[in-house]
Amino acid sequence: MTPILEVRGLRVRYGAIEAVKGISMTVGQAEIVTLIGGNGAGKTTTLKTISSVLRPAAGEIVFEGERTDRLPSHEVVRRGICQAPEGRRIFPRMTVRDNLEMGAYARRDPDGIGSDFERVFALFPVLRQRLRQQGGTLSGGEQQMLAIGRALMARPKLLLLDEPSMGLAPMMVDRIFEVVREINAQGTPILLVEQNAQVALQTAQRGYVLESGTVVLEDEAAALLGNDQVRKSYLGTD
Repeated sequence: MTPILEVRGLRVRYGAIEAVKGISMTVGQAEIVTLIGGNGAGKTTTLKTISSVLRPAAGEIVFEGERTDRLPSHEVVRRGICQAPEGRRIFPRMTVRDNLEMGAYARRDPDGIGSDFERVFALFPVLRQRLRQQGGTLSGGEQQMLAIGRALMARPKLLLLDEPSMGLAPMMVDRIFEVVREINAQGTPILLVEQNAQVALQTAQRGYVLESGTVVLEDEAAALLGNDQVRKSYLGTD
């Protein structure tokens, strides 16, 4: 089966510094694929480039068989790539409802938007209770739910998640990743960047390990969990 996303020889620079150095990867039609690695490995830069927030210096990004690396970010969203960014980046002075509606700004199907509100509330019931509350008054876990819900309101064909567990209590991390698996089971492929390598590899089907902007390992997630190098460097075990 043709992958929904192909990244080919991607290079990304910040001025003279090359942050991503020729990586290639794929995401299948029904997969959760994770990128793991230390700080500065190029994980977030890769997601931002797939979203067209950053422009590649070289390489190609192909989504559903068509190149998207030359498109503006709003057009990438319209094509179906949507991201819940690192740090949540909700609109703190807007209500939960308004934040969710912002996720659907490019859509012109009010009936479909209504049904996706219900989908988000089924995944995150607390958001229904907080509809009139300002986003900035939510707890960290609730803000993460809102960030994911906002991305889902765009009805993504591919969901990019950047550090969804950041700053959350263990119980909330478990809940967020239950929902990640549920979103995938509903048919949405996911590209996941996550500092918690253990939970990322337990959630994904495949993974790529990045170091200094290059892919140093790629395998099935279960195999990476058992890999000595991964266990020592990222899982804190021998």
